Amino acid sequence: MTIQWFPGHMAKARREVTEKLKLVDIVFELIDARLPLSSRNPMIDQVIHQKPRLLILNKADLADKAETDKWIAYFKEQGAVAVAINSFQGQGLQVVTKTAKEILAPQIERMKKRGIRPGAVRAMIVGIPNVGKSTLINRLAKRNIAKTGNTPGVTRAQQWIKYGKELELLDTPGILWPKFEDQEAGYKLALTGAIKDTLLNMDDLALYGLRFLEAHYPDRLNEKYGLTTIGESPDEILAVFDHVGKLRNVLSAGGEINYDKVSELIVQDIRNEQLGKLTFDLVEELS
Repeated sequence: MTIQWFPGHMAKARREVTEKLKLVDIVFELIDARLPLSSRNPMIDQVIHQKPRLLILNKADLADKAETDKWIAYFKEQGAVAVAINSFQGQGLQVVTKTAKEILAPQIERMKKRGIRPGAVRAMIVGIPNVGKSTLINRLAKRNIAKTGNTPGVTRAQQWIKYGKELELLDTPGILWPKFEDQEAGYKLALTGAIKDTLLNMDDLALYGLRFLEAHYPDRLNEKYGLTTIGESPDEILAVFDHVGKLRNVLSAGGEINYDKVSELIVQDIRNEQLGKLTFDLVEELS
């Protein structure tokens, strides 16, 4: 699976981020808590370089909490700081500010020693599409929005979103990758709705989802569909789709199984938490 984004738009976003890095103290890298690796931009390290960074695992309410805890611990082992939030409901936003200040503590202390009074932490959000960047910005904006374009060193056209007295967020496009060729990552992103369904074969995506459940959440697969195995042969796979179609009464006018609808139903069940909270990137699978 190769998904082609829009290289011109992506290159422009990357240039904008690179140019504005000097205006911020820290970068908030927003990733999907269900996909802590697959939803990370592979170019981001090249762009951010040594700028302080906070990993924000968004949509934590949709992810398997036990797995989210493992990922936070894993990132800590790698020398990175990560927090989990739910931007849709505004949960965890205060933790973001608190943790950012902790990361910047050495810098803040140096400023104090030089007699400089530290101001609000200035941050920029980056991430791939559909990780919730706009939702997070809107959530912050609804709390307390302010344009501080006249601040020294900032162009007048630059918009900053002020959250309380301790955080100012630069409202700028995040980095988007031009393309990726990791088929596994593609399927995982597709299952979370990060890729348009029109770009995909829904039968393949549904089968991938079933196999993932079989391998990692077999109890839920059995509870939802009464399935214990998917099988390998075309006949076995067809029997699985027949079973789900009959179970959920997904039939065409002639009473036959509507396989397109069955595939869509399986994918929607996964996306809509009908099989519980799921995490598709697993720490134990790292090699």
